[in-house]
Amino acid sequence: MKKHWYDHLWIASLAYLALGFFNILFAWLGLLCFFIPLIISAVKGTKGYCNRYCGRGQLFGLLGGRFGLSRKKDIPGWMKSKAFRYDFLAFFFAMLFVMLWNTWLVFSGAQDLRQAVTLLWTFRLPWHWAYHGTLFHAGVAQLAFGFYGVMLTSTLLGLVTMVLFKPRSWCVYCPMGSMTQLICKAKNKNG
Repeated sequence: MKKHWYDHLWIASLAYLALGFFNILFAWLGLLCFFIPLIISAVKGTKGYCNRYCGRGQLFGLLGGRFGLSRKKDIPGWMKSKAFRYDFLAFFFAMLFVMLWNTWLVFSGAQDLRQAVTLLWTFRLPWHWAYHGTLFHAGVAQLAFGFYGVMLTSTLLGLVTMVLFKPRSWCVYCPMGSMTQLICKAKNKNG
């Protein structure tokens, strides 16, 4: 089967995690993974990003498939359910709101920059080596720390479900996949 340029986007996922480890401001690149799927689904009415361009899904497919790091078991029914997927999406939005609130507090001067990445929305990991001050306001770095924490957490959840179940099990309940699915349903219903 012929390989395309987008078949190698798993490298971008690994590069993103590595760059954010050394310089947190690279975490801003993660916004591409947030907006591009929404734009594709809004314009085309498809989940083309999820099916073709998602580097994280490709990474899980590679690790779990080619490298055999997956048990290749079916994901439990409750994880496929609309209730779980939309509850997880709501939880994701709540955590996104907390991240934006903390960023606003830093921008407003009400709170100092927290040079930490929050893993699994609970564990604060010191990440001071990844930020050395810049020309930008500390709020710019605060958003980067928060967004990197979201991306690292979702990668960790994806790796766990990849090992326990099928390689791309994360894709079943991924908040971006749920949002793009909702957009596609609305667009195709009205189109």
